[in-house]
This record gives sequence, C-alpha cells and structure tokens, in this order.
Amino acid sequence: MNSLRNKVQLIGHVGIQPEMMTLESGKKFVKFTMATNDSFKNSKGEKIEETQWHNLVVWNALSNVVENYVNKGDEIAIEGRLTNRSYQDKEGNKRYISEIVVNELLLLGNKK
Repeated sequence: MNSLRNKVQLIGHVGIQPEMMTLESGKKFVKFTMATNDSFKNSKGEKIEETQWHNLVVWNALSNVVENYVNKGDEIAIEGRLTNRSYQDKEGNKRYISEIVVNELLLLGNKK
C-alpha cells in the first residue's frame, strides 16, 4: 500500500500553454494548468457540469517533452503526487498553492 500514499491520476485538457522556467541553479521545469470536467444530476434531474483546475509542475527530461509536444487545449493523462508550498507575492503577502508534480504523462489528443 506504500505506492498509494500520495498518487494523483487525472485526464483533462491543458488550460494554458506550458511555460519552461529555469531556476538560479540551472534546473529547468515546466508549469501549466489542466482542467478536468465532471457532471452529475441535481435533485431536479438537471445535468450539472463542473470544471476543476489543477496546477501542474513537470521536472527533468519529461519537462522537455511537455515543452515540445504539449499545447493549450490538448487532452492529456497524468500521474503524479500532490504537493503544497507557500511563497511571497510582489506585495509581500504569503500565498499558498497546491500543485501536482507530474512523473508520467500521456498525450491523448491535440488541437494541431
């Protein structure tokens, strides 16, 4: 059961064009968002659709794949782990963010 402790699997569409970032150390990563959709029927029998947005981060060799082949609107499947971190914004306020660190990605369909 150790492999089930922190595992996220999602299928959805890329929300923004992936952006390659470089740290001061020279290490590169890609960040982007992904939308997943879910639907259910309410008490009146009406179909309700909900969209959830997820922040994704991809490191190492997989980041090069994302940079070169993944585009806004593409349908992808990902597997990774959920992480939480904090940072200070430009005004000095402490902000918190949840992200999925992706370790596997499958391109299901693209808009090109």
